Amino acid sequence: MERQDRDLAFMLQYENIAWFDGREVRILDRRVYPVKVEFVTCKTHQEVTRAIADMVTQSAGPYTAAAMGMALAAHECRDRRAADQFKWLEDAADNISHARPTTVSRMKIITGGCLEAARRAIEAGGDAAQAIMDHTIEANNLRYSKVHRTAEYLVDMFPDDGTVMTQCFGETIVGMMLKVCRDRGKSIRIYCPETRPYFQGARLTATVCHDMGFDVTVITDNMPATVMRNEHVDVFTSAADAISLDGYVVNKVGTFQIAIVAKYMGVPYFVTGAPDPGHPTIDTVTIEMRDPEFVLQAMGQRTAAQGVKGYYPSFDITPPYLVSGVVTDSGIYAPYDLHRYFNNGDGEFAQRGLNL
Repeated sequence: MERQDRDLAFMLQYENIAWFDGREVRILDRRVYPVKVEFVTCKTHQEVTRAIADMVTQSAGPYTAAAMGMALAAHECRDRRAADQFKWLEDAADNISHARPTTVSRMKIITGGCLEAARRAIEAGGDAAQAIMDHTIEANNLRYSKVHRTAEYLVDMFPDDGTVMTQCFGETIVGMMLKVCRDRGKSIRIYCPETRPYFQGARLTATVCHDMGFDVTVITDNMPATVMRNEHVDVFTSAADAISLDGYVVNKVGTFQIAIVAKYMGVPYFVTGAPDPGHPTIDTVTIEMRDPEFVLQAMGQRTAAQGVKGYYPSFDITPPYLVSGVVTDSGIYAPYDLHRYFNNGDGEFAQRGLNL
């Protein structure tokens, strides 16, 4: 199968997300990109877990990193008996999948697929690490191709010469929506809130848009309402870390407030991604609370006095009444009707946790 990352921006190329080279895993450090192009090198699967927890990679990056960590785990135990290899890989899968609490259900799907690929290889006397790599590239190709179909439906919602506001870094859907716009000859302007404290919108989304030749403007996180009104934003869109089956969107904190503004101003909000069967209701989602110290600094420079407290929920929850549509690879669904997605034969995609 032809690799689906062709013609996308640098940081969306498979090797530039996370890659197992036969001995170690290299992960693009998105905490400093694009100011610096640096890779974090992980020599054990435990170090991969730590890199994911430490936000070395974000958005969909952790899913590729998790799979590469499983390939590294297979390399670590390659000289053991088959039964011991299985045990080692099961423990590695548990360790990696729990790197971040909000994404455990998806991570288990990723690591579970790697376990199955490794099992088949070990039983056949083959190379489990290579089998995991082959499985991961195939899974990435599947995800990218399905996200491309999602982008086709999303771009249908963009007017010609339209203005689009994004939130955080939607990973593959950002590149694919721009690729579809380019292929159709559709010109759009993009406004990217900076998305503190890691500035993913400023550093990642805006860089991908710029790399792919689009007009992109960075705004601060307290500007969306004014920009939406003054610049006549046509569409607000984001990806999602999870979409529960009862229609709630879990995404980078700040999504909720932009959705409120969009509703007030009559701007449609389209979220991209497959509904997550691991979250039948929003009550099953755990919102990750991260180190509040990150709120008190900007890119390593402290911005608040000592003794001032911070508060840092990584994600917020947008209720379905603020969502105009959930854009998937099989069409656009009302947030109140997400079970119909699975009736169209697309449940396997969602169950593999490939939303971004």
